[in-house]
Amino acid sequence: MTARNLLVELRVEELPPKALKKLGEAFGHGLLASLKAQGLATEVSVLTTFATPRRLAAHVSHVLPAAPDKPVSHKLMPATVALDASGQPTPALVKKLAALGVDAAADAGVLSRLVRRGDGKAEALFLEATQAGALLAAGLQKALDETLARLPIPKVMQYQLADGWRSVSFVRPAHGLVALHGADVVPLSVLGLESGRQTEGHRFEAAMDPVVLQDADHYARQLDEQGGVIAGFEARRAELVRQLHAAAAREGLVAIDDEALLDEVTGLVERPHVLTCRFEREFLAVPQECLILTMKANQKYFPLLDADGRLTERFLVVSNIRPADASRVVQGNERVVRPRLADAKFFFDQDRKKTLASRVPGLARVVYHGKLGTQGERVERVRQIARLIGERIGEQMGGGKGGLALADLADEAATLAKADLLTDMVGEFPELQGTMGAYYARHDGHREAIAEAIEDHYRPRFAGDALPRGDVGLALALADKLETLAGLFGIGQLPTGDKDPFALRRHALGIIRMLIERDLPLAVPQLVAAAFQAFPPTHGQAQAEVQHFIFERLVGALREQGYSAQEVDAVVALRPGRWGEIPRRLAAVRAFAAMPESASLAAANKRVANILRKSDGGDDAAAAAHEVDAARLVEPAERDLHAALGLVAPRAERAFAAGDLAGSLRELAALKAPVDAFFDKVMVNAEDAALRRNRLALLAVLHRAMNRVADLSRLAS
Repeated sequence: MTARNLLVELRVEELPPKALKKLGEAFGHGLLASLKAQGLATEVSVLTTFATPRRLAAHVSHVLPAAPDKPVSHKLMPATVALDASGQPTPALVKKLAALGVDAAADAGVLSRLVRRGDGKAEALFLEATQAGALLAAGLQKALDETLARLPIPKVMQYQLADGWRSVSFVRPAHGLVALHGADVVPLSVLGLESGRQTEGHRFEAAMDPVVLQDADHYARQLDEQGGVIAGFEARRAELVRQLHAAAAREGLVAIDDEALLDEVTGLVERPHVLTCRFEREFLAVPQECLILTMKANQKYFPLLDADGRLTERFLVVSNIRPADASRVVQGNERVVRPRLADAKFFFDQDRKKTLASRVPGLARVVYHGKLGTQGERVERVRQIARLIGERIGEQMGGGKGGLALADLADEAATLAKADLLTDMVGEFPELQGTMGAYYARHDGHREAIAEAIEDHYRPRFAGDALPRGDVGLALALADKLETLAGLFGIGQLPTGDKDPFALRRHALGIIRMLIERDLPLAVPQLVAAAFQAFPPTHGQAQAEVQHFIFERLVGALREQGYSAQEVDAVVALRPGRWGEIPRRLAAVRAFAAMPESASLAAANKRVANILRKSDGGDDAAAAAHEVDAARLVEPAERDLHAALGLVAPRAERAFAAGDLAGSLRELAALKAPVDAFFDKVMVNAEDAALRRNRLALLAVLHRAMNRVADLSRLAS
């Protein structure tokens, strides 16, 4: 059988642009997976997907006209039931064979295909047969039906077919189906369509209509040359990016970088044509975030920025046609954007007529959550938490007066942080909350630290987003996220495996990043306790659950950074109070793990931990907390270990105090030999109680010395 390349195209009305890329990939991968499962596609088959606003298509190489036959083994029944004493089929076996399509009376060779084989319980009879491979037409029909049923369609619509009687459901009405195996049409039927070799190109740019495809391999080329369509999503996106950069360069400017917008516009056009437009400079008096958002979200335009990142009056539009005279297209887009920008200017001017402070009382009339009260009540809780955090950061970093000053600033910023929710601009563009609050705070004469904190307190909004710039913003951002976690955990609104409607995981990761990357002198248990103290006594107390939730996110985040599970567990097990130390502890643990002595010391540490754990709760546990009595060290190995600890432990402690965590762990290498000798030659659980207590005390000293940076027992395999 000769393998040939296969093409399948489903032509539809305009698909949802934001979903187009995912739909195209799902269409192609679904077909390939089903064809491979049926033996029609091979391991060398290569998939190429195509997706335009009006088509989904896939090209699969090395597809067979029929799948190879394959041997199958049908388990029938116990041999004692299937055959009589003379070895002939019993009526039960004849009936079973008939159900499989085998006539035992007519098929003389059926007995030769019956095999006795143990099935784990008793000897059973199996029928060895050959299953004919699927033909391409039937196999592709099955693959297409399965793929369409599993497409990640945002919303299905039902429409009537041309016969006026039947209705079908799909993401958009379908109008054409192509299926070519090499140059031959594969007969298929789906969504009321019969397959052929004709497709349609661009509505206005096609050189011929319809486009009659020669074979599977000329699809993209014919659509490009005859149909005026760039069929590949990535190829069309690359052409769009090229044109955007070229048009921006001609103006000496830079097009705004927005991957989501690029994908969406790629899903809107079949052949992009970029044009340069402009608006009146007077609109630049409006904050550029407002103008950029309205151009991107409402018009799908690409604003142009200067070398300093400031918005200019020029912008790029992507047309789906290439008119000989583009002036009318340019003028039309300029005319369309003008009212949008005028609305933004009007909102900005109107909002500035009232101060942020004057809007704060209105938050008492805005419901935050049915069980958590209004935004006004929430602001009071955030204020309380932010003030406490501000005091602690200020005390640790700037002395007592610094703590009070930072607390006052954090309180002021928290009071104003949510006031912009009541502005017209944020009402129109919710994405600008915080950003507009900063602009209005500056307009009202508040100091820059307050304005920055209002803008930054939602940060980080997503993975890789910047952290708040100043200490006031850090205090407010932490308070805002902690209040959210405490509030929602307290009423039982916990995230599930696949649902997190309140973005609690993102809030926890934001707290983690701020504590670590800014090396804040704050401990998570105290922060969580402060958050719950801001709520009334009747609020659910879930401090332990919130702490556990944050620690789980911490472990996951560290592992995503490339640290092993053992390295992370070793560091996190100690619950370090200052999370800014965690990266240095991880680096020290990794360096320690690379030392030749590490495996032996980690195993010994695990053994020590187990011994001390077993003594927990008795006289031995109390003994482990006592100082070692050198006079009771009777064995040479325990005296050697005690002497080694006397030298190593102080050096390791000094390195730890100086911040040299890796050096602190390196000092422990000298303990390998005396530790190994101790466990080889000393019986810890001696019958003499005093001797046993002294040895436990010695092990406790060893355990403390070895686990200053991390719980090294977690490194033991």
